Amino acid sequence: MNGTGELIRLALRRDRVLLPAWLSVFVLLAAGSAAATEGMFPTADSVVAAATTMNGTPTLVAVYGRIYDPTSIGALAMLKALATGAMFLAVFSIVIVVRHTRSDEETGRRELLGAGVVGRHAPLAAAMAVAAGANVLLGLVTSASLVGAGLPADGSLVFGLAWASVGLAFTAIAGITAQVATTSRGAVGLAVATLGVVFLLRAVGDTADVAGPRWLSWLSPLGWGQQFRPYAGNQWWVLLITAAFAVIAAAVAHLVVARRDLGAGLLPDRPGPATGTLTGVFGLAWRLHRGALLAWTAGFVAYGVLVGSVAGTIGDMLSSPQTAELFRRLGGENALTDAVFAAMFGFLGVIAAAYGLQTAMRLHGEEVELRAESLLATPVGRVRWASSHVVIALAGVVVLLVGAGLAAGTVHAARTGDLSVVGEVLAGALVQIPAAWVLVGIVVAAYGLAPRLVVVGWFALAVFLVLGELGPLFGFDQWLMDLSPWAHLPKVPGSAITATPLLWLLAVVVAGLAAGFTGLRRRDIA
Repeated sequence: MNGTGELIRLALRRDRVLLPAWLSVFVLLAAGSAAATEGMFPTADSVVAAATTMNGTPTLVAVYGRIYDPTSIGALAMLKALATGAMFLAVFSIVIVVRHTRSDEETGRRELLGAGVVGRHAPLAAAMAVAAGANVLLGLVTSASLVGAGLPADGSLVFGLAWASVGLAFTAIAGITAQVATTSRGAVGLAVATLGVVFLLRAVGDTADVAGPRWLSWLSPLGWGQQFRPYAGNQWWVLLITAAFAVIAAAVAHLVVARRDLGAGLLPDRPGPATGTLTGVFGLAWRLHRGALLAWTAGFVAYGVLVGSVAGTIGDMLSSPQTAELFRRLGGENALTDAVFAAMFGFLGVIAAAYGLQTAMRLHGEEVELRAESLLATPVGRVRWASSHVVIALAGVVVLLVGAGLAAGTVHAARTGDLSVVGEVLAGALVQIPAAWVLVGIVVAAYGLAPRLVVVGWFALAVFLVLGELGPLFGFDQWLMDLSPWAHLPKVPGSAITATPLLWLLAVVVAGLAAGFTGLRRRDIA
C-alpha cells in the first residue's frame, strides 16, 4: 500500500474539475426534484392518486421502482431522482475507478509510477478511495440539500445513503472489471453490462406480483438502493448489505491485482490475424467503434420500447377520478402523451450526446497513445483521419435516436392502432440530433485547438443538463438557459417544427468542426 496517499492526492488533482462539476449536478438534480413535485401535488388526495397510479403501471415500476408509502410526498417527489440518479452514479463511479487504474496501465503511466516507491495495491486502493469518498460526500451534501428543500431530515439522510450505497457498490464492481479486462474500454464495457443486468433484475423483481420472483430485487445493488425506502419506512439496515458487498468485491479486486502481470487482465487478448479487410481510415474507424455503437443501439431500442409502453398507458391512468381531473387540467390525454414522448426523447438526446462525446474523444486517445502518429506517417491527411472518427460520432447519434424513435413509435402504434403516430414520434427523436451534435462540435474544436482541454465536452454536457432541467425551477434568466442547445428545440410531438433554431444549431456544429480541423492542421501532433 506504499504511496496510496500520494496517489489519492494525484487523482484528486487530476479530477479537480470533473468531481465538483458532476457532484453539483447530482445535488441540483435532487433538490430540483423535491422543489418541482411539491408544487404539482398540493393535497394529500393528489399525492395518493399519483402514487397509486404509478404503482399500478408496470412499465413505470420497471423504470423507476415502487412507491412504498403512497401517502408520502417525499417518496413521490424523489422516486425518479432515486432511480435515475443511482444509474448515473453507478456510471460515474465506474469511470472514476477505471480512469485511475486500467487507463493508467494502458497508457504506461502505471509503469512509471511503479518505478518509484509505490506498492502493488496502491493504485487500485487510491482509485477506489477517491470514488468512495466522492459518493459519501455526495450522499451527505444531497441529504442537507433535501432538508433545505423542506423534506424530513431522517428520510433525506436515508436518501443520501441510498445514492451513496449504489455508488460504493459499483466502485467495487469497477475495481474487479479493471482487473478482468485488458483495456479501459473493455473494463468500462463489462461494468456497464453488469449495470444493465442488475437493472433488469431489479425491474423484474419490482414488477412481479406477490407470488412472483420479487426476491430478484435483492440480488441487485440498484434494488438495494430502492429498498432503503427513503420517506417510506427509512430502512437504514440495508446499508449493511451494501457495505458487506463492497468490502467483499474490493477484496476480490485486490486478490486479482496481486496475481496478474502489469498491463494484463484475466481475459486474454484475442489472437490475430484480424478477419476481413479495412477500406482505409474510415474502415479502421468503423472497426474501432462498431462494437460500442451496436451495444448503444440495442440499449436505445430497448428504452424506446419502454417509452412507447409508458406513453401508451396514459389512457389507463385516467381510470382514477382524481388523476383524470389532474390530467384534464394539464391538457388531456393526447397532450400528456405528447409530453411523455417529448420529455423522454429529451432525456435520450442527452444520452446520445454522451455517446457522441465519447466517440469524438477517441481522437485524443489515439493521438496520446501514438497510434495516430503511425497512421499519419502514411499518405493520410490529418483532416481525413480525424473526419473518420467524427463521421462515426455524428452518424452514431442519428442511428441511436432513429432506433429509439422507431421502437417507441411502433409500440405506441401497436397499442393505439394508428400507424400515423410512428412518424410523429420519430420526429420527436429526430429533432434531438442537432443539439446532440453541438457537443460533438465542442469536443472537436477543443481537440483541434487545445487537446488537453478535450474534457470540456463533459463539463459542457453537465452545464447544459443543469440549465435545461433545473433552470426553470430556480428561476434562471432566459438568456442563461438559452446557452443550452436543448432550450431551442421544439417540443415534438405536440408542437410545430420550426426550422430556424435547428439551422442555427447546425451552424454552431459546423463552426466547431471547422475550428477543430483548422487547429489540427496547424498544431503539433502529440
